[in-house]
Amino acid sequence: MSRNVRMGIDVGGTHTKAVAIDNSTHEIIGKSSVKTTHDDPRGVAAGVVKSFENCLHEHQIDPAEVVFVAHSTTQATNALIEGDVATVGILGMARGGVEAWLAKSQVHLDDIDLGFGKKIHILNSFLKIKHLDEVLVSQAIDQLKAQGAQVIVASMTFGVDDSGPEQLVYNVCTKKGIPVTMASDITKLYGLTRRTRTAAINASILPKMLSTAESTEQSVREAGVTVPLMIMRGDGGVMEINEMKKRPVLTMLSGPAASVMGSLMYLRASNGVYFEVGGTTTNIGVIKNGRPAIDYSIVGGHPTYISSLDVRVLGCAGGSMVRADRSGVTDVGPRSAHIAGLEYAVYSDPDRIVDPQVEFFSPKPGDPSDYVAIRLADGSRVTLTNSCAANVLGLVKPEHFSYGSQAAARKAMQALADYCSCTVEDIARQILERAYAKLEPVIMELADKYQLEKEQISLVGVGGGAAALIIYLAQKMGVNYSIPENAEVISSIGVALAMVRDVVERIIPTPTQDEIRAIKSEAANKAIESGASPDSVEVHIEIDPQTSKVTAIATGSTEARTQELLKACDEAEACRLAAEDMRLSPVETVLVEKTRYFYVFGEKSAQTEGRSGALRILDSKGFIKVQRANGLVIRTTAENYDGALQQLWDDMAVYRSEVIIRPDYYVCVGARVMDFSSTDYEQLKLLVGLEMHSLQQDDDVLIVAANARR
Repeated sequence: MSRNVRMGIDVGGTHTKAVAIDNSTHEIIGKSSVKTTHDDPRGVAAGVVKSFENCLHEHQIDPAEVVFVAHSTTQATNALIEGDVATVGILGMARGGVEAWLAKSQVHLDDIDLGFGKKIHILNSFLKIKHLDEVLVSQAIDQLKAQGAQVIVASMTFGVDDSGPEQLVYNVCTKKGIPVTMASDITKLYGLTRRTRTAAINASILPKMLSTAESTEQSVREAGVTVPLMIMRGDGGVMEINEMKKRPVLTMLSGPAASVMGSLMYLRASNGVYFEVGGTTTNIGVIKNGRPAIDYSIVGGHPTYISSLDVRVLGCAGGSMVRADRSGVTDVGPRSAHIAGLEYAVYSDPDRIVDPQVEFFSPKPGDPSDYVAIRLADGSRVTLTNSCAANVLGLVKPEHFSYGSQAAARKAMQALADYCSCTVEDIARQILERAYAKLEPVIMELADKYQLEKEQISLVGVGGGAAALIIYLAQKMGVNYSIPENAEVISSIGVALAMVRDVVERIIPTPTQDEIRAIKSEAANKAIESGASPDSVEVHIEIDPQTSKVTAIATGSTEARTQELLKACDEAEACRLAAEDMRLSPVETVLVEKTRYFYVFGEKSAQTEGRSGALRILDSKGFIKVQRANGLVIRTTAENYDGALQQLWDDMAVYRSEVIIRPDYYVCVGARVMDFSSTDYEQLKLLVGLEMHSLQQDDDVLIVAANARR
C-alpha cells in the first residue's frame, strides 16, 4: 500500500540523524544516523545526503513516497564561529543633501568582530541615487571587487519603502555572477546601520551556503526525490531552499529550533522551559502560548535583525566532567567527556571497573588541572559525568536514553568518594547540585523575561542527555517535567513535522485597519513563497506600543498537510489533564465553556464564587493551548464580540499605584485560538475585529482575558 513519508534530517555536532515519519499517523517508520561530515569536501551536506539515503534503503522507502524532506543546518552558525566567511563589499546609497551626509556614515561599517580573532572584513562604497544608472552601479561594484570583495550588500536609506535602487544593484550583480544581498530583503525595519549590518552578516556566509545548498539539492534529486527541499530556520519554521539561498542567515540556531518544534508535537502544555541536553552543551529556551520565544540575535556584540530562538547555551550537559579536590566536587564542566576522548563510567562494562583510582588532568592545554579521570587496573581511563550521577541516584529509568550501568558508575565514583572521605551518594548529589547552581538562575531569568507565572513553569527535556539533568532540577524546583517520546531524535522529528514560517515587521505608528490587512497579506505571501500551501496559512499580529513595531507572523503547512498527532480527547480525559496541570483534583475542576474544538476548564471554587481563577484551554486532542493562573471567559458571537471585549477589559484590569495593567486576551474561533495583548483598547478592538470580519455574525466565539494573580 502506498504511503506518504516525511523526512527530517538534523545536523548535530557529532551525528547527523534522519527520521522517516508517516504523514498520516506521524508514526516513525525508520531512523538512520551517520557521523557529521565536517571534513568532507562537500561539508555537512555529505552527511545530510548519506543519512537520507541510508534511511530510504534501510527501511524500504520508495523515493516516490517522500512528500516532504527538510534538514536543519549548523553551517551558518559554524561559519560565523569559525570565521569561514567572505569579504563583504557594501554599496550604500541615499538621495542628496543632509540625508546623504547622514547615510554615508550610517552604512559605512567597520569589520565585524566574530570573536576568537575572527572577523568579517568589510569594504565600503557610496553612491547618491540622483543620477544612478546601471553604468555607475557596475563601476562601483567592479571597484569593490578589485579591492577584494567576494559578495555585495546593497543598502539604501528608506530602502524598506523604495527598494528600486537596491534592486538595480541586485540585477547588476546577478549579471556579473557575484553573490548579493539586498538589505530590504532581510528586514523591513528602519535603522539603517543595524539593517546594513544584518545584511552584511547574511552576505558573508552566502558563498559557502550556496555551495552546500546546491550540493545537497542535487544529491537529493539524484536519489529520486522531486519534492522541494526545505531548510530549518532559526525561528522554528522551514523555508524552501531557494529562499534559503537569499537569506541563509535565517538558519542560525536551526538545530535548537528543530528540537523545540519536535517537542511541541508531543508536548501537551503550551508554556514551559525546554532543555536540549547534549553531551557538551545544554540549550535552554522558553515555549509560551504554544510558540517558542523569539528574539533578535547578537553577533560580535552587535544587535541584528536576525530573528531566532532566544536560547541560552551552557557548558553543562550530560557528558560534562567533574572537577574536585579533597573537599568534594568543586565544579561540573564546561569540558565534556567527548572533548577529552574519555568514556563515561556509566556506559562502561562494570567488569572493567577494577581497582579504580582518581587522577586529575587538564583536558586541553590551558584548562584547569583538577578535572577527574578514573584510572582502571587495565591502564585505561573513564570519567565521571552528570549522567553518571543521575544514574547512581536512581533518577534515570530504563526507558530514558541516558540510562546506563548504575553498578559501573558506582564503582568508579567510589574512588572519588574515598578520596573526598564521603559516600558515593554524597558525590552524586554534589555533582548535580553544581549543575543545578548553573542552570536554575538561567531558567528563572527566562521565566521572568517572558512573564511565565510560577504556576506555569514546567520543564521539557529533549536530546539524548535530558534525563541526566531535568529530573533532578524539576524535583529541586518543585515543578513538573516531561521527556517526550523519542527525545534523542526529537530534532529530526521537529524538522520533519515543521511548518513553514515567515515574518514581516514594520514601524507603523497608530496602524489602521488597511495597514494591518496589508502587512498580514505580505506575510502570508512570503510564507507561500517559502513553500506553504495557500489555504493553510494563518497570520498572527503583534503590536509593540513602545516602538510602534507591527509584526506579522505567518505559518502554514506544505502541500502534504499534516494531521494531528493524537486521537480525539473526550471531556473526562480533558478534565483530568486540566486538573493535573492546575495541580487540582478532578472534583475541584469544572468545565466552564465548551465548543466543538475547545474545552475551557477552571477552578470549581472560583466559578462557584463568581470570581476569576485558574483557567486552561484544551483543544479536542487534549493539548493545553492556554495556561493562566487568573482569568475569565465569556461566550459570545462574532456580531457581539466587542461587548465581551469591553467587559473583560474593565473586569480584568489590575490597578497598581498610577498604572493600570490590562489583561491578555485569547480568542477561540473555530479550530483556532489566537492571543492578543494591547494597552490601547481601540488597537485591541482593531486586531480582534479583523478576525471577526471573516466569520458569520452568529458564529460562536470564546473570549478569555487573563492577568497575573491579584
